[in-house]
This record gives sequence, C-alpha cells and structure tokens, in this order.
Amino acid sequence: MLCPKCRSLNNKVIDSRLSKSEMTIRRRRECLECDFRFNTTEEVMRSEMQVVKRDGRREDFDRNKLSNGLRKAVQKRPIERLQIELLISEVVAELDKAYDQEIPAKVIGDLIMERLKILDKIAYVRYASVYKDFRDIAEFAKEIKYLK
Repeated sequence: MLCPKCRSLNNKVIDSRLSKSEMTIRRRRECLECDFRFNTTEEVMRSEMQVVKRDGRREDFDRNKLSNGLRKAVQKRPIERLQIELLISEVVAELDKAYDQEIPAKVIGDLIMERLKILDKIAYVRYASVYKDFRDIAEFAKEIKYLK
C-alpha cells in the first residue's frame, strides 16, 4: 500500500476493524518512512458479477460507478461520505446474497432509490430523475407527489 504523503511502500497496520455490514475491513496504517497515518478499506472483489442493462448489454459490475452516481445525487446535501459508503456496502451485500453472476440494472437502481428515499428525499429525486429518465416536469411532479 502506497503512503498517500510520501509514496513509500513501507508501512504497517496499526488497527483493523470490521464494518457494520461485515463486508469490509477498515485498516489504520502508519508509514514507516514519514510517520503519516492513513486509512484503507478492504473488501472482497467479485469480478465475475455482470450487470444486465435494459437493452440486454452486459458489463462488469463497478462499485465506483455506483459511488459516482450517488455523489452527484447528494451533491450539496447534508450527507456524509460515510453514509454513502454504507449505503453502497448495504446494496452490494444484498446483491451478493441474491445474485451469483448476473444482476439486472433495474434491481441495482431500485435498491439505491429505496435507501435514498429514507436518507434524503432531494437526493432521491435527483437520482430518480436520471435513473427513470424523466422527460418533462410532469414526471418530476408525479415522483414528488409519490414521496408525500
């Protein structure tokens, strides 16, 4: 693991903790060159998981794609980065339990929206507007009415 400050590979693990979802491990590390302390997260990567898109295309499951979409939805909202990471971990854990190799994109979107609705309604509407591909203001209004 490279030190983010001096780029040295020489570091040690000070502390390890299992996340609440029990799907990741948080490690506290210390660089042995510059004494800088930093955190890393370790998780099992399942490269064989494929997302089946609406048009039938398949692509590798990419946790970063989920993260980027959520970051856009929660931009300038009072939501901490840790809350987003926890939401993603919950979704990935649920997908791991329910699917072996192929995951319908609709299932991923629905799981995210279900959790965003509880976390932040504005972020939910932002995410839904892209995910559901709203065409006009009437579709926005219908979704907002549904939230009430």
